[in-house]
Amino acid sequence: MLSATLRLSKGEPLESRLAMTDPFSGLRVAVTGGTSGLGLALVRELISRGARVAFVARLRERVEQVARENPGAHGIVGDVSVKEDIYPIAIQITGDLGGLDILINNASDLGPTPLPMLSDTECEDLEHVFATNVFGPFRLTKALMGALAASAREGRGAVVLNVSSDAAVNAYPGWGSYGSSKAALHHMSRIWNEEHAAEGVRFLSLDPGDMDTPMHAAAIPDADPATLKRPEQSAHEFLEAIAAEMMVESHVSR
Repeated sequence: MLSATLRLSKGEPLESRLAMTDPFSGLRVAVTGGTSGLGLALVRELISRGARVAFVARLRERVEQVARENPGAHGIVGDVSVKEDIYPIAIQITGDLGGLDILINNASDLGPTPLPMLSDTECEDLEHVFATNVFGPFRLTKALMGALAASAREGRGAVVLNVSSDAAVNAYPGWGSYGSSKAALHHMSRIWNEEHAAEGVRFLSLDPGDMDTPMHAAAIPDADPATLKRPEQSAHEFLEAIAAEMMVESHVSR
């Protein structure tokens, strides 16, 4: 993804910049579902590490609040499950950031709660879960692929992280809509990674674990928050995984 023969801004070689500064300093990152839970934790840590961040969420009031509380973050109002919203979102991301280095497809839909058996799930509910968890990331990634490929050519880095779940690989009763959608996203990530590796655009599909978030509370209201991971921990682990991927690719490309 990052060739050691390419040079970064101000003529700094990749390894020199990584040695002197945080690897996310100056990188352009977009996060969907960025106003609560893991998405909000990612926005906050990215800002603290010097990244240029654009985040996307559906509710204008909440987007504006998070933008106020995190100076430098660009808030974008949009719904990734709505096809007509995708290109306006993509245009705002690249316009606000001047390009894109990292895309984190985090926005997710759990489906109806209490969680029904798959055979009792309404077709419309399943369709909406897939619209958010599969078609949303597909359309947004497709719309931003040119910007990501340009980032790779410039030696800045190009990583797409799709937030997965252990429900993508393990069958849990009641998690049919969510689990099947995450399984589709996980495999789609693997295919994308094979197809775009030669261009230097890398794809990760990672499970953050069971976190103390509003989504988890909706799914399992009786869960003890003390037994769950903090979103901040998962956000840090995700960013370290992205940084490690960038470093590995830089050595492979040398």
